[in-house]
Amino acid sequence: MYGNSVHHVSVRTQVSVNPAKLKSLRQRWNVRPSEMSKKTLNPIRAIVDGMKLTPNPEKPMIALSIGDPTVFGNMPTDDTVLQAVKEAIDSHKYNGYAPSVGYQKSREAVANFYSCPEAPLEDKDVILTSGCSQAIELAINVLCNPGDNILVPRPGFSLYKTLAVSMGIQVKHYNLLPEKSWEIDLQHLESLIDDKTACLIVNNPSNPCGSVFSREHQHKILSVASRNCIPILADEIYGDMVFPGFSRGEFCARHYRPRSQDSHELDQ
Repeated sequence: MYGNSVHHVSVRTQVSVNPAKLKSLRQRWNVRPSEMSKKTLNPIRAIVDGMKLTPNPEKPMIALSIGDPTVFGNMPTDDTVLQAVKEAIDSHKYNGYAPSVGYQKSREAVANFYSCPEAPLEDKDVILTSGCSQAIELAINVLCNPGDNILVPRPGFSLYKTLAVSMGIQVKHYNLLPEKSWEIDLQHLESLIDDKTACLIVNNPSNPCGSVFSREHQHKILSVASRNCIPILADEIYGDMVFPGFSRGEFCARHYRPRSQDSHELDQ
């Protein structure tokens, strides 16, 4: 009060509330699947894992459902490998975590086996993974960002699409030609390349076609990738299971470089 005037003063109390606490005041459970999990589907496993068939007891069964010959005893593990595993277990030297890229001696062994004059390898060039599926996933993660696209063979291994779609990566299918022993339709392949293409997946020997590309055809594939500056993700998981007549040097893409005379050639 000043003289004869009266002033009214309004006082408001402000209480600060932690936003994190407000968000945590849920009345009931509502755990929802992530967007990545919604996009993840392996069509092969959806079929194979749900199959319940009783084979005809009068006839021998040849299972063609999955590409793993060891499941049905067609490729038993060599005794040398079994003995090495047993000795490693009995030594108690490998009970802890290994380096994330694998033990150096193991990587050296892989590098020595696959190294060649055209593409020499050292242990630092090798990463050991839990099967080929993890290797494919790691390679796609390294090469691609969400919104990019990858080029995948059709027919082809379904895991490429399963992994890519779950990461927000578009899949473009290039055709294989049955009348040419499932060679790549190179014109169709090159027509799919754009500025968002992150890599070209080449599966050789092919799953599921079983074909093995000739040296000449591989040179042509490399020429397409080279002139478009597209890296190749080479899936050669069946490389050491080919029939006689195709040596490792015949089909492995790591042995080849694009030939200059093919740089402006495009043969179908």
